[in-house]
Amino acid sequence: MLSRVADSLFWMSRYIERAENLTRILTINFNALLDMPMVDAHKSWRDLLNTLGDTSLYDDLYAELNGRNVIDYTLWHTNNHNSVLNSIIRARENARSVREQISSEMWEHLNRLYHHLRSMNHDAARRSPHEFFAIVRDGSHAFQGITNTTMPHGEGYEFIQLGKYIERSGMTLRVLDSKYNTVNALPEGSPEASLHLIALLKSCSAFEAFRKSNGSQLQAARVAEFLLLSPEFPRAVRFCLQHCVASVNAIAGQEADVVRVVAERQTPQRLFGKINAELEYLDMQDVLDRSLVDYIADLYTRINLAGDSITRSFFNTQVILPPPRDINALQQSQQQQ
Repeated sequence: MLSRVADSLFWMSRYIERAENLTRILTINFNALLDMPMVDAHKSWRDLLNTLGDTSLYDDLYAELNGRNVIDYTLWHTNNHNSVLNSIIRARENARSVREQISSEMWEHLNRLYHHLRSMNHDAARRSPHEFFAIVRDGSHAFQGITNTTMPHGEGYEFIQLGKYIERSGMTLRVLDSKYNTVNALPEGSPEASLHLIALLKSCSAFEAFRKSNGSQLQAARVAEFLLLSPEFPRAVRFCLQHCVASVNAIAGQEADVVRVVAERQTPQRLFGKINAELEYLDMQDVLDRSLVDYIADLYTRINLAGDSITRSFFNTQVILPPPRDINALQQSQQQQ
């Protein structure tokens, strides 16, 4: 598969996942604010921006921190390259460049989603943003289902899965990083702690899954362990890394010559495999005894480095020149001929 094609499939998937993550977090933030005092509302919007990593740019563009401005910035501001609308635009552009590699149903669905969002009235969406959120969420879920059922599960499909799970694992870590300290500082079992834990779980679509596996024990440590180490929940970091390893191994089996270009210690298989093995045997109590926030920051950095190795291994379009030949040996060979 051409590097250009693989790159477009990978980023198409990441942008779609990113758009859905943003709308889900906004939805949960809106619902949680209904039960929070005004002082907590301001902090909640600030925490959301910290989760998205866009605080400095927001402060440059807006003089006031409030829900209306955050919605404008997160959903469609042209200067915010990670906004929901810009993410869908970029996903569509990547899909358009590889239409011969994806199914017609995938392209038609993504194209409809793009035109639907572009045609929406911004004032109406500000007054009732939940419809906008639902359109993006359902559109992303439908696209994943269409991909699974209409696209051959070959190399291109694996690049799509790889992009999705890298983006998903990163967002789970960022949500956990932004909210855990706040929750952990509150008295365990208090209404405020429970409210924040529920919002944390719902930000990762994990509330129902957590309650089914942990019963009524809504504790910060158990929530953190579930979101990090569950091998069965689709948005848990360990689950995502398991699928990254499977996709990288499937791709590397067909692209062995490309993978050898990267130094042996920096191959995607090695980097993702090492993180996955660590999570498989990780004792959560050891992490909690030190600093969960520090561990999350380190894990996020390592996943990003593993993602960078994918770019170097599979998307590098630089021409690889053969090793220099000895001039004297070449001249002797020509004379013998």
